[in-house]
Amino acid sequence: MAGRTEHVSRILELTRRAFGQRLEQEPGLTLFDAEIPPLQSAAPKYPDLESFHLAIRECHKCPLGKTRTKFVFGVGNPRADIVFVGEAPGRDEDLQGEPFVGRAGQLLDKILAAIKFSREDIYIANILKCRPPGNRDPLPEEAELCLPYLLQQIGMIQPKFICCLGRIAAQILLDTKTPLGKLRGKFIDYHGMKLIVTYHPAALLRFPSYKADTWEDMKMLRREYDRMKGRPPVV
Repeated sequence: MAGRTEHVSRILELTRRAFGQRLEQEPGLTLFDAEIPPLQSAAPKYPDLESFHLAIRECHKCPLGKTRTKFVFGVGNPRADIVFVGEAPGRDEDLQGEPFVGRAGQLLDKILAAIKFSREDIYIANILKCRPPGNRDPLPEEAELCLPYLLQQIGMIQPKFICCLGRIAAQILLDTKTPLGKLRGKFIDYHGMKLIVTYHPAALLRFPSYKADTWEDMKMLRREYDRMKGRPPVV
């Protein structure tokens, strides 16, 4: 319990520094204060995502900088309304320097196509920018050091929606131990953005029975997106 409390405190302090904002906490979830400044204040010194990428691509704040092949920043529309967030790069991502390009990425492309989106419409990034050895889960200290990069990306993009792909991405971003099953099926207010949680595509490859739930999550996301745009639903 003491270790968990210490980790929560470190993540909260890191997020405060990234945004220069005060956070409020409720049981199970971390929510942002309603009167904080706009998210773009998270990274005022970078004019665009490419400049930010160039500034951090040689990062060696944690040991993963020594074992990576390529730094995996993120890819997609810099003005996207939806940002998809995974946990960390895998082998294929590490080799190519782009998130979600392996088998899980191919499945993600099919999921996007099913709800009438492409990679050009959205933005994709991970909690970690470097591959953990053996594709293990991110360590708390790795997430602590890398999370501000993702928060700055989100601040610069200013999406309307965030879709967390998998339990780990959701728990780190929301700073919670709440199981994925209890986070699914609803929108969570995250600094004025609507955050939704679904299964990671890699989990769908291992457990095809999760696909039905993921489809419902994706339809909910697409319908809310269409509602926001004032358009008839496409799925």
